[in-house]
Amino acid sequence: MQVAGEEPPAPVRPRGHELSATRVTVAYEGVDVVHDASMTLRPGEVTVLVGPNGSGKSTLLRTIARLQRPRTATLVIDADTDGLALNPREFSRRVALLSQGRPTPSGLTVRDVVEFGRYPYRGRWGKGDPGGRTAVDRALALTGVTELADRGVEHLSGGQLQRVWLAGCLAQETGVLLLDEPTTYLDLRYQVELLDLMRDLADDHGIAVGAVLHDLDQAAAVGDRIVLLHAGRVVADGLPEEVLTAERLTETYGIRIDVGRDPLTGRLRTRAIGRHHTRSERLSTLS
Repeated sequence: MQVAGEEPPAPVRPRGHELSATRVTVAYEGVDVVHDASMTLRPGEVTVLVGPNGSGKSTLLRTIARLQRPRTATLVIDADTDGLALNPREFSRRVALLSQGRPTPSGLTVRDVVEFGRYPYRGRWGKGDPGGRTAVDRALALTGVTELADRGVEHLSGGQLQRVWLAGCLAQETGVLLLDEPTTYLDLRYQVELLDLMRDLADDHGIAVGAVLHDLDQAAAVGDRIVLLHAGRVVADGLPEEVLTAERLTETYGIRIDVGRDPLTGRLRTRAIGRHHTRSERLSTLS
């Protein structure tokens, strides 16, 4: 426990935490939108939440991050810590969230924004945090925005700003990192680099990563586990090849989805079949 007036302890390089959420039910205006959902994020693993729009993916992730108040939930960190009982500062040293729709601040540089990620380690008036500069520099480098450090954030593109917000989360140096649609606004190159970074954080640093992704192929490529949601319920949770089956995806998304493997990489590949695809198949058969 920190005594008033003392400097906060120096941060250490993050180690992964296990974060278990069970029996999560969330309601909007009295209507349940997430129903009795459970999932576990484990150190060194990437867990990806997928499902149609409105299935509760982002709501579940925000609830785990304590930004959404649940009707019922149990949140346990490392098997013995009540995640809902921790004070906000202590929780923020363990769990970080890259959320959707962050506003664009004005009058701040990229470094200023990334430094916000150090708030759990600072004392009053922003004092203390001896490891802050190193953590911020590392986060800038990992997200490829070091050269933008002195630029005003109001002059950045959407993709650049997304990487800056991610850098702020990395500067927080938590053992659990939650990412809500992190590839939004990113071009193809930075989508691939972000997915690689997710794997690096899990594989090299032992962080537990949980992410919401819409692209099923990206989910299959980066995820150790897939959590499939539909209508606010977890309908499957397991290895990519166990969850991402043609039958289950077709039923969940309400459209025919074929699943195969890339002949070069062996990775799962999905293909949604629309009306024009079906027409092309018929013409191919006739010829």
